[in-house]
Amino acid sequence: MRNLLIITNSYPNKDNSFHGGVFVKEQVRYLENYFENVYVISPQPWGSNRNLRDYEYDNVRVYYPRFFHAPVEFFRKRLGDSFFKAALRIIKREKLEFDLIHAHFTWPSGYAAAKLSKEFSVPLVITGHGYDIYELPFRGREWFKKVKFALDSADHIVTVSKSNFTILTTKLDIPEDKISVIPNGFNSHKFRPMDKLLVREQLNLPRDKKIILNVANLVPVKGQSYLIEAMEKVVSHRKDVMLIIVGDGPLKKELEIQIKKLNLENYVMLAGAKPHSEILLWMNAADLFVLPSLSEGNPTVMFEALGVGLPFVGTAVGGVPEIITSEDYGLLCPPKDPKCLAEKILIALEKEWNREKIMNYADQYTWGNVVNQILEVYQCLLRGSP
Repeated sequence: MRNLLIITNSYPNKDNSFHGGVFVKEQVRYLENYFENVYVISPQPWGSNRNLRDYEYDNVRVYYPRFFHAPVEFFRKRLGDSFFKAALRIIKREKLEFDLIHAHFTWPSGYAAAKLSKEFSVPLVITGHGYDIYELPFRGREWFKKVKFALDSADHIVTVSKSNFTILTTKLDIPEDKISVIPNGFNSHKFRPMDKLLVREQLNLPRDKKIILNVANLVPVKGQSYLIEAMEKVVSHRKDVMLIIVGDGPLKKELEIQIKKLNLENYVMLAGAKPHSEILLWMNAADLFVLPSLSEGNPTVMFEALGVGLPFVGTAVGGVPEIITSEDYGLLCPPKDPKCLAEKILIALEKEWNREKIMNYADQYTWGNVVNQILEVYQCLLRGSP
């Protein structure tokens, strides 16, 4: 059996209390069965995520090598080289041997992996997830050059949506036959339907409200300010509603002020960040999942919501409209449109949804099915390796 090296911008710690890059860990959970060893290297700047410690589980070894970084443009543009040096140090120290590299995100992991691929003469797969395809390369000539180096160095590119595929082929000049569109997935063993009233009791949530759920970091691109604005309109039509936003981030104070200004304290709850293992409970407590993002790749949280049979209201950005292809699964709006968002939420709250149908549709996006497609890519590359 062969060994796989994963390079990723973030990776959850042993108990998943730090859950950045949880979708990578979910993939590895299935991939580990097909390799003798899987090595995961997720370089971290000194002073950042200080509690992360190297660990092992099953046949997977996880490393968080440290490097010096400062949050200024000069250092940001050197992140790829910093990742490369940090990963190389671990590979040499631990005497790691591997037959294939899979990097998540074109920058900085993809760039670092491109250099490692050349250093060790092994094939490279890069997964482009979202902003690293549609936004980062177009910040300026230097960024374009760095991302293009990573993409051109890869033996194969996986991307999570057809919209990313179009950008890769038309704007980044990547040949079509070098790209596979493979969506993100969800863990169907964790994300399963549960009794709504029992879960609400467990979370101390009201039994008599229609609960609207959003799970995302509190950052501008996730669009929660538009959702809160939409809630003012929703509440003017019906009072039996409650929006719960699960997540944390720099916009927390701003959103608290907005909630107070719109007199929505009784209708909007900022629940804070929750462990990934607990998200299942919040989803099963809800009547509707809303994701008002301004841009997206292929959000894992969307598949998790569909996996428990939760209808989806969101914005038609990135790969979202490629998944929400029917009003049997959800309703879509343009981004930055609180009026439309409010209308779709009100329609969704009135609609009789077939949750069984939503769950059956989501089955194709389980990690087991998604990983089978990734393994096909690996097998093609490894056939040409000694």
